Amino acid sequence: MRHILSSFLALHWAVVFALLAFICIDGNRGVAAALGVLGVAIQNTRFVGLENAVLVAPPAVALLAVALLVVAVLFCWAFVEALFSDPKNPDATDNVVRVAFISASGVLSLIVVGGAAQGINGLFMVVAVQLAALLASYVAMLAERRSALAAAVPGTGEISGAAHVMAKAAAHNSALSRISGRLDTNLWPDTNLRDR
Repeated sequence: MRHILSSFLALHWAVVFALLAFICIDGNRGVAAALGVLGVAIQNTRFVGLENAVLVAPPAVALLAVALLVVAVLFCWAFVEALFSDPKNPDATDNVVRVAFISASGVLSLIVVGGAAQGINGLFMVVAVQLAALLASYVAMLAERRSALAAAVPGTGEISGAAHVMAKAAAHNSALSRISGRLDTNLWPDTNLRDR
């Protein structure tokens, strides 16, 4: 069974972070546009004013674009893993998904810190909503993987339930044979124990 929800969510977040990285390439105007895409309205014009921002982008803006691009690549990797992974061995895919979501949370946290340093109002609530959406996506992907794994591998609940029923039946048979005074030869295969 293919992980449709996991694939969709990984692709969604890959596209979101790739678009944010592409928008941020435009330097300070790109950062303002990316924050606008996230839902933050920039009132001060400190960010706007560079004409050819790709050539004169400050290192912080370039690092932000690279960090967003790395997160997009991680989500693309998670997308590919979700499509082609073995449902019986979800560990490799879980590790990629976990790293992608941790990286995305880290980049969004850095955006909050950088925005607070620049004095941007309203950024915390927007990033908190994005972090909540990331968390909900991670939980949904994890739940889908666990349910697929439970369907692929026989449940330990069924095995332990069958063992419990067998143990109860053996105890019942043993109690009946003791009450009746006859020892069952299947219960005591050793003759020394039977004589006692």
